[in-house]
Amino acid sequence: MGAPWQGAAAAALTLATLFPGELRADVLPPFQALVDAAAVDSTLKPPAGRYAGPLIVDKPLIIDGGNGVTIDGGGKGSVVVLKTDGATLRSLRLVNSGNSHNDIDAAVQVRGNFNHVIDNEIVDCLFGVDLQQSEFNVVRGNRIRSKDVDLGVRGDAIRLWYSFDNRVEDNVISRSRDVVVWYSKNNIISGNRSSGGRYSLHFMYSQYNLVENNDFRGNSVGIFLMYSDSVTIRGNHISHAVGAAGVGIGFKETSDVDIIDNEILYSATGLHLDVSPYQPDTTNRVRGNLIAYNGIGIQFLNDWKGNVFSDNLLKGNLTQVAVLGGDTARRNDWAGNYWDDYAGFDRDGDGLGDTPYDKYAYADRLWMDVPSARFFKGTPMLEVLDFLERLAPFSAPALLLRDEKPLMQAAFRGQPDDERREADSAVKEAAPGENALEQLRRSLERD
Repeated sequence: MGAPWQGAAAAALTLATLFPGELRADVLPPFQALVDAAAVDSTLKPPAGRYAGPLIVDKPLIIDGGNGVTIDGGGKGSVVVLKTDGATLRSLRLVNSGNSHNDIDAAVQVRGNFNHVIDNEIVDCLFGVDLQQSEFNVVRGNRIRSKDVDLGVRGDAIRLWYSFDNRVEDNVISRSRDVVVWYSKNNIISGNRSSGGRYSLHFMYSQYNLVENNDFRGNSVGIFLMYSDSVTIRGNHISHAVGAAGVGIGFKETSDVDIIDNEILYSATGLHLDVSPYQPDTTNRVRGNLIAYNGIGIQFLNDWKGNVFSDNLLKGNLTQVAVLGGDTARRNDWAGNYWDDYAGFDRDGDGLGDTPYDKYAYADRLWMDVPSARFFKGTPMLEVLDFLERLAPFSAPALLLRDEKPLMQAAFRGQPDDERREADSAVKEAAPGENALEQLRRSLERD
């Protein structure tokens, strides 16, 4: 005798046969009947076809769509709600959620622990996967796209709220709004790709999270940390974060952060620091990053202290370091970074410059101090003023920073070449016709 759900599946298949073609959501066979008939801890593999949601899973169960099953939410509410522990959604196509931001209409709402959402295709759903007060879940290998509406009114591709010890891995996200991690600790966000959104990754009041080996291109902002301490960000590629608010990695009142071995390229601002670190007697450590071809490499909102910059490669930025609102960045530690505009020598051959790298602000200080003057940054008028100021300064220029031991050679570890090529090929639609990594690699080889 077959499993109890098989009779329901046969009835659903019969209905689909009687109504060939694309059925309306209100006459599609209901997927809920299959779930209700399935035994606890069983594996449900329904026949290929299109089924009606919404669906509530309230018992541990493996639902495997075999890449041939579509669940249509009918444009109301969430398509699937996991109100259990230990369930798996695998290889399903989830479409047509509702449009309510208040209700967080999503492809999948996770309201339990130890669940797996794996290898699903999520299309035309306001939010993608939403976790609330849920722990030890895995969201892996999903392809997520929001509704075809303006950026600001799309939903978030993946959303964690007060959720701990989850893994978000190897998802491909396009044309959604944000990925957000709010009030959540000890999560791993790894190997994801995102393009065409707003915040690739936005933390708020979230501590002890790990972000590694992600590929974020063509979003308004790469990674932004707000009031989120003790986060490690390493081995990520972030590029083409452009526009008035374009930032590769930004911190606001954030402490004890490690920013290690990331590529931050072709963005309006590479790093943005706002009153960070915030907690007394803490530091933020920025080490081994490639910060290249940005409008501003590193930008401080104000004169602040406690950041340690070492072994970073700064190349091709229009402005290497800027401090808005006056003062300097000298209260931070700068040691052993590579600066492509360093004009010193290495006579003893130890790989370090014989003299410090000093970064002065001449007339270009004007656009840092006067916000309205930023419109003229890079114009011939301001460039001429800057040239004259350097040639015969009317007053002593401000020393922005001093690196006592600048590196003479550009060397960046980063990801292996095969991983870079694969990532660049997979998301090149975010920057059509432009292979940024190859351009950068050729430039570094020439040096």
